[in-house]
Amino acid sequence: MFDNIKEELSDELKAIQSAGLFKSERVITTPQGAEIIVKGDISLNFCANNYLGLSSHPKVIEAAKQTLDSHGYGMSSVRFICGTQDIHKNLEKKIADFLGMEDTILYAACFDANGGVFEPLLGENDAIISDALNHASIIDGVRLCKAKRFRYAHSDMSELEEKLKESQPLRRRIIVTDGVFSMDGDIAKLDEICDLADKYEAMVMVDDSHSTGFIGKSGKGTHEHCNVMGRVDIITSTLGKALGGSMGGFTTGKKEIIEMLRQRSRPYLFSNSLAPPIVGAASAVFDLLNETTALRDTLMENTRYFREQMTAAGFDIKPGESPIVPIMLYDAKLSQDIANKLLEEGIYVIGFFYPVVAEGQARIRVQLSAAHNRKHID
Repeated sequence: MFDNIKEELSDELKAIQSAGLFKSERVITTPQGAEIIVKGDISLNFCANNYLGLSSHPKVIEAAKQTLDSHGYGMSSVRFICGTQDIHKNLEKKIADFLGMEDTILYAACFDANGGVFEPLLGENDAIISDALNHASIIDGVRLCKAKRFRYAHSDMSELEEKLKESQPLRRRIIVTDGVFSMDGDIAKLDEICDLADKYEAMVMVDDSHSTGFIGKSGKGTHEHCNVMGRVDIITSTLGKALGGSMGGFTTGKKEIIEMLRQRSRPYLFSNSLAPPIVGAASAVFDLLNETTALRDTLMENTRYFREQMTAAGFDIKPGESPIVPIMLYDAKLSQDIANKLLEEGIYVIGFFYPVVAEGQARIRVQLSAAHNRKHID
């Protein structure tokens, strides 16, 4: 039987490759940072989610080592059996306090957080109203839920209001959006979204994976940036980007929502607890964020400078203020060719194309970091 499937898969893979859509993995032989070694050569890294430069930060590494010694390597259990240590509860409290929320639940990844948030809270008489450019993990989470599905054009508040009107007969309704959209780098209109949610009695959920730690004046995320703290019901985010870059995700929100997720969220109930060294390192990250905004401030200055210089040089970039800067090329093969050429010149970036972005919208996505200096950017 597999011989038939093998031939079909081989043909499909060849078609992907001939269309210029094949994604290759480059091997890095150093820790994550602004400078890495790829294929034996030093390259400037402009494609990591290492926004605050904390992936290899000495304090974060030391915290992981200390927690490895004090709390062990792993828990070999889910949380509700024997997988909850004091450090798990402490980290959940730190996250909730930092973000101005009531409670937090940890997951193995934000993909799991988004995959496990809808089904425990919503049923067939409820509605999810989702931005068209939301992350794949949100889309998959919605698919796992029996709630009615509504989608509005990206950041189109008029269409969002239409969907809210259309879904009014249903019981519970939740508006779901990325905080910062990972491919375009634009920020959701959370002030307008919250106004509409209040008007039509809907909840609001934000995936802030590409903003926690650095968007907003103190790095709390898009709800701080848009002045809607206290008006967002659920925030999901990750420990795998700005907050140390390892793995792990979380959902934070109203205590009743979080408690229901502890009771019913399948990715939480049936996945191992987050490893102690990751928890200890993440806890140290939140201590750093509470002490100073220096890394966040450096990142935003690097972002401002790069956007300014690229615009002056005539590049077609998506407007915005986040450290995600899409350089539009529109052709999939061209995006790969340029990325490969840049790597030869010692600059590591990635070309993104269909199905990661819409057809005809290929681009190179540059991501700035607090670890970059002016020489790197120039």
